[in-house]
Amino acid sequence: MDVIAEDSRPRAAGSPFAFAPGHRVLVVGGAGGIGSAIAQAFVDAGCEVVATGVDEAALAGSSLKPAAHLRLATLDVTRDDDVARLVDGLDGLHTLVNCAGILARFKEFEVATFQRVLDVNLTGTFRLCTACKPLLAAHGEAGASIVNIASMNAFAALPWIPAYCASKGGVVMLTKSLALAWAAEGIRVNAVAPGYVETPINAEGRQDAAHYERIRARIPQGRWAQPTDIAGSALFLASPAAHYMTGTVLAVDGGFLAG
Repeated sequence: MDVIAEDSRPRAAGSPFAFAPGHRVLVVGGAGGIGSAIAQAFVDAGCEVVATGVDEAALAGSSLKPAAHLRLATLDVTRDDDVARLVDGLDGLHTLVNCAGILARFKEFEVATFQRVLDVNLTGTFRLCTACKPLLAAHGEAGASIVNIASMNAFAALPWIPAYCASKGGVVMLTKSLALAWAAEGIRVNAVAPGYVETPINAEGRQDAAHYERIRARIPQGRWAQPTDIAGSALFLASPAAHYMTGTVLAVDGGFLAG
């Protein structure tokens, strides 16, 4: 489904943070908590954005606002045919953001659940990277980029989500490997590792007030992040200002990992 509205906001000409007219962005998982904030940030920056959700219900529940150059599409990242259908329908691509992710608290010790989490979070990221590579490489020396959403849990594990931690650790190393493999083709590959963010994926855990407060007190900045706190880092990594950055993982965690 397409969502169209007038958007006459000015963009800063000549700014190293400004995107060229017609800059196309695919935000996989763009209907979710962090994904929608990232998609909205690219829309506000004047980019042409496709944001995906796993089904129509996910799209309907998205917080994305109607905007010019925004298209919503369904995508199951575990299905090769779904990925091929979406990518074949893209009219060029400058930036891919992989933000689709799931977790299953206390259930990830079951093999089937473990495999499902890895298939979405890690293999799904790989599927989109490889499927979109020809479109990204088409820009040659002008460059294109991938921004993967990892997690603080790639570096600081939790005991009740082993598959999530393993998958995000995998995303970090996948990011570094693809950065090395594709640099010569003008594709930069970076990642953002968010800390504790208030999103639907952890809503169940946040119902435990003691758990919530214990984490809040551990964060140097004294609060859980909001999705908009993460969006700026993804925008920066995709922008011309980060043209000499690849293989980098930015921790956006309010200082949690600092000590």
